[in-house]
Amino acid sequence: MAMHFIFSDEVVLLFDFWSVHSPTGMALSVLVILLLAVLYESIKVGKARLLHRALMNLSIPTSQQLIEEADQDSSSSDTLPVSRSPLRWFLCHFGQSLLHVAQVVVGYFMMLAVMSYNTWIFFGVVLGSGVGYYLAYPLLSMT
Repeated sequence: MAMHFIFSDEVVLLFDFWSVHSPTGMALSVLVILLLAVLYESIKVGKARLLHRALMNLSIPTSQQLIEEADQDSSSSDTLPVSRSPLRWFLCHFGQSLLHVAQVVVGYFMMLAVMSYNTWIFFGVVLGSGVGYYLAYPLLSMT
């Protein structure tokens, strides 16, 4: 195995059955790796959105909100105060954990693909990361 980057259309990627021996196979493999990199960036954005949603749902009330809630409680004693559910926090944290595991797995797959030292695969990872960032990060501003 070469320990330097080479331009070649022959490579074994990640598993023994993913053996590429033609330019068409290399193009398809680069496309798959590119999509894997886009998925990686999308998972990062998904984690950030889930964290933002969790923080918004579980935020500590400000003093103004506490004053308004106290006024409402004094005016109507029939309503029960809304409490933040520990179950909701657990579900958000569990979702974050699952997304983190998926991000680590996809990240290591990309790293191992780059470690094939095939220049085309490396370009696929770099281009996929750029495309994924370009497509996914505007979604963070949408709420």
